[in-house]
Amino acid sequence: MKFAAKRLENLPPYLFAEIDRKRDLLVAEGHDVISLGIGDPDMPTFEHIVDRMKDAIYDPTNHKYPSYAGAPRYREACAEFMKKRFDVEVDPATEVLALIGSKEGIANLFPAFVDPGHYTLIPGVGYPVYDGGAIINDSLSHWMPMNDENEWLADFESTPAEVLKKSQMMILNYPNNPTSAIAPVEYFDKAIAFARKHGLLLIHDNAYVDVTFDGYVAPSILERPHARECCIELFSTSKSYNMTGWRCAFAAGNAEAIKTLGIVKSNIDSGIFTAIQDAAIEAFLGPQDEVEKMKALYQERRDAVLSTLEKMGIEAVQSKGTIFIWAKVPEGYTSAEFAEKVLMDAHVIIAPGTAYGPFGEGYFRISLATPTPRLIEALDRMKKLM
Repeated sequence: MKFAAKRLENLPPYLFAEIDRKRDLLVAEGHDVISLGIGDPDMPTFEHIVDRMKDAIYDPTNHKYPSYAGAPRYREACAEFMKKRFDVEVDPATEVLALIGSKEGIANLFPAFVDPGHYTLIPGVGYPVYDGGAIINDSLSHWMPMNDENEWLADFESTPAEVLKKSQMMILNYPNNPTSAIAPVEYFDKAIAFARKHGLLLIHDNAYVDVTFDGYVAPSILERPHARECCIELFSTSKSYNMTGWRCAFAAGNAEAIKTLGIVKSNIDSGIFTAIQDAAIEAFLGPQDEVEKMKALYQERRDAVLSTLEKMGIEAVQSKGTIFIWAKVPEGYTSAEFAEKVLMDAHVIIAPGTAYGPFGEGYFRISLATPTPRLIEALDRMKKLM
């Protein structure tokens, strides 16, 4: 008997699960493997957030089923965060929705907004769940071209007319994973105009909004004119506050779209544990000093990686955001070949660019979410290999 839906045959192995599998095999053989492949912060959740969780977990009112949409106080805090951070006003009752991590939100976008057989425009290199969510929903992906010539800004304007006729949603992500590219506000304005013209729901995945360098401040797409007419934006506690394991995020934007996404979620999950929502309120509205310290540490690591890659003769994007470095593979290798060589000969995990989409060939990604001594050791191994 076959216990799998046919659609799963089109789903490639999930990148990070495959990385874990290869790492475990080498470790079992006695090798010391350093992973620069996964963007899971190595720093703990900030202490004041953990302290708030300690109090919240002993509150018996938090032990009941949580609200599907998020506790009113959580949604109010998300709205206050939007006002303080971006000067954007959203209605917490109708324009904010709690998410069990932005990954869950992204996956549920497809059954909410895209019919089977229709298209979503997704970044030519991007978070693998964008394409995976489409496949699981029996819908199609159109990979928007991205390369160093267009500064890794997804080219939605080149989408063929026959694809646009069957498109219902477009996803953008800036600061961008994996390329670390940032987008000027003029690009967002063009994207909004394009979405309105073609009747698309525009999703902006803003997971790295607070991980920026050199004085750069990432915007919200909801700051831009007419954005509320066609946009939802996703925010997460994972990278901004080192809360990857807590699974807590929110969506904000167009009220009708928020309502539709909420319908899907209410039929699938039971919401976020309310004590975690209370801790996230502390993250959004509490002191932000630790965020600044975290950014400074990532910037130091970024500088170290870029400097070492330059000495190796490897060209990399000069990152102003995210916890990743996007670099060209040396001549004579494909992305997969180079990642395999670094893994087998240096026992360092890097992510091949093709794992993020067809326009990633010729590149690899390094994660900065590794303790600095181990990051330096990994770079030394790569330098010796080169």
